[in-house]
Amino acid sequence: MSLAFELTDEVLEQLSGKGAFLTAGSDKVNTMTIGWGSVSVYWGMPVFIAPVRHSRYTFGLLEEGSEFTVSVPLDGTMDKALGICGSKSGRDTDKYALAGLSLKDASEVEVPVIEGCGYYFECKLLTSCDLEIDALPKEIVDRYYLNGDKHRLYFGKIVAAYKA
Repeated sequence: MSLAFELTDEVLEQLSGKGAFLTAGSDKVNTMTIGWGSVSVYWGMPVFIAPVRHSRYTFGLLEEGSEFTVSVPLDGTMDKALGICGSKSGRDTDKYALAGLSLKDASEVEVPVIEGCGYYFECKLLTSCDLEIDALPKEIVDRYYLNGDKHRLYFGKIVAAYKA
């Protein structure tokens, strides 16, 4: 299968700190903000790597599921929604109502995407692994992992990537 898409500087900037929405779940869907994400090639296929902390509600949904989507807002109009989805838990909050977000069907997977974003990745989960905090430089541990809440890296085969 060939998958062609163009990663613009704007998409890469969002994925390297500004934030994007990761959505997962089958019976109950949840969306969280990811501050980081990467697009690469592994095993001869395009892969999205999404880091998710063990403490996040979405972590459990990813562990139970086989798909996820990443919705990338590009124009700055969703910064408030990114803040809400990054600070409120879907365990006890209707983040969609609070943030004014709507879901829409994805094109290739069952997990929906966030309506109104500029770019989308639809992924089928390949594997995951925990980030080894002890192997990181001290300055990274001191800045991001003082409480020990480490990330698990989710590797998803990108089955669709497109502009809105």
